[in-house]
Amino acid sequence: MIEITAEIRALIDKAAAGAELAGNEYIDPADGLIHCKKCKGQRQTIVPNFGKPGYFMPRCICQCQREAEERQRRMERIKRRKAQGLQDRYLCDYTFANDNGQNPLMDKARAYVENWKEAYGNNTGPLLFGDVGTGKSFFAGCIANALLDRDVPVLMTNFPTILNRLTGMFSEDRAAFIASLDEYDLLIIDDLGVERSTDYAMEQMFFVIDSRYHSRRPMIITTNLKLSELKKPPALAHARIYDRILERCAPSSLPGRTSGRKTPMPPKLRPKTL
Repeated sequence: MIEITAEIRALIDKAAAGAELAGNEYIDPADGLIHCKKCKGQRQTIVPNFGKPGYFMPRCICQCQREAEERQRRMERIKRRKAQGLQDRYLCDYTFANDNGQNPLMDKARAYVENWKEAYGNNTGPLLFGDVGTGKSFFAGCIANALLDRDVPVLMTNFPTILNRLTGMFSEDRAAFIASLDEYDLLIIDDLGVERSTDYAMEQMFFVIDSRYHSRRPMIITTNLKLSELKKPPALAHARIYDRILERCAPSSLPGRTSGRKTPMPPKLRPKTL
């Protein structure tokens, strides 16, 4: 901290006389420097003119400006995460604000968001099953958007999309891609069961679920399959996948036919499956 001598104060006062102030700034008579009207913090400092005699008085940022910059960085970070985590644009409209209030189970979605730290720590998430049109994807999408708005890394995707990405990759690249899915704090797999049951698809699906299982990070699964089909699948390949899911996800049925949305949404665009 520079000791403000009479000579230095004279320099400060001279600079202050010609200073251009913003509407939220003022010259503090105590030190002669520019301050913020809101937080009273300094927006100007004084430092030695290194290598030369004298001093200069550069601008600096106050607490208000630091907080504003952090808010801007956070908004930009959330925007990037939404672009990465909600790869289908229609998912951006799956929000609690668009809930029509007809599905009482949406309270569980809100509770999951409010208790996210506990859910993350316990590695828990729902397995949403029910008929087409019961609002499973909307339920999961509301959770995804709400957590993304809180700066939580979330990916909502489906196995056809994942399998298409894996197609043509070398073994090392496939492993790296699958590992990258575990970097998200929450992984949502939408519409489990719509993919084709080829040996390759079943193997890659198991790798994805098994990797997530061992990462000890939560996942949410939505499916049109019945719970009985998940507990007693027709083939061993399915059983390996479903057993892992049932160990980590609590089954929750969404009965009735209600999308949960205030307004109709466009049909989902599904990539071609393998």
